[in-house]
Amino acid sequence: MVASIELCDVTLGYERHPAVHHLSGAFKPGSLTAVVGPNGAGKTTLLKGVAGLLRPLDGRIALHGFDRWDIAYLPQQANIDSDFPISVFDAVMMGHWRRVGALSAITPALREVAAEALSSVGLDGFTDRLFGSLSAGQRQKALFARTMISDSPVILLDEPFTAIDSKTVDDLLAIVLRWHAESRMVVAVLHDFDQVRKHFPETLLLAREAIAWGRTADVLTSINLLKASAVSEAWDQQAPICDRINA
Repeated sequence: MVASIELCDVTLGYERHPAVHHLSGAFKPGSLTAVVGPNGAGKTTLLKGVAGLLRPLDGRIALHGFDRWDIAYLPQQANIDSDFPISVFDAVMMGHWRRVGALSAITPALREVAAEALSSVGLDGFTDRLFGSLSAGQRQKALFARTMISDSPVILLDEPFTAIDSKTVDDLLAIVLRWHAESRMVVAVLHDFDQVRKHFPETLLLAREAIAWGRTADVLTSINLLKASAVSEAWDQQAPICDRINA
C-alpha cells in the first residue's frame, strides 16, 4: 500500500481551544505540498498533529501504508535547543534512530552514512564542532543531513528556509526536490509564495480552517489570499470552546 495521510474533520488545539478547525483532506502519495497562511493560522499545529506530537481534539488523522515511525519531522529552528552540548556528528547520527533504536550498536557503516550526509550538505570538517556553534544556515544543513539518513517516506518541514542565506536556501531546496523525485511525501510550511509557485505542485492555504487545498495555481489566487487574511483577522482569540468538539 502506498503511503498517504488522511485528515478526517480534524480539529487541533490546546485545552479544547482550536488552532486548526475541522480540516478534511489528504496528503497524497509522493506529493510535495506547501502549507501557507497568515501568522497564527495553525500551520505548525497541523504539522505537530500529523507527526503525532499533538492529539486531535476532534476527528482523526489516518495513516495509510506506514506508521508514525516513518515520519521525519523537522521543527522550526526557534524550537530547537542549540545550547545542548552535542557535536554536529552526534546530532546527525540521531537520524538513525528510526532504524536502529536506542539500544542497537552504532556500526562503522552507520557512521559512514552520517559522514556522507554531512558531506552532501557541505559540512565536511564540521563533525566535531558543537551544534550550537554553527550559524543558522549551517545548523539547518546539519538537520537536513539528519533527516536524510532517517530515510523516511514522509518528511514534515516547519519553515525550513527561515533566517538563512539565499545560497543555503537553494542548496536545501535542491534536497527537498530530490526527496520528491524519490517519491517521498514532503509537506513544508513556507512563506515565500514565489518559491511555492515555482517548486511546489500542491498547496494547502490555511487560516485555522482550509481556505483552499489542491493545485498551487488554483490555490494561490488573489481571492483566496484575501479570504485567508480576512478569516485570520476576524478570528477571536478569546472565542469560547468549540461546541462541536466532543467533551
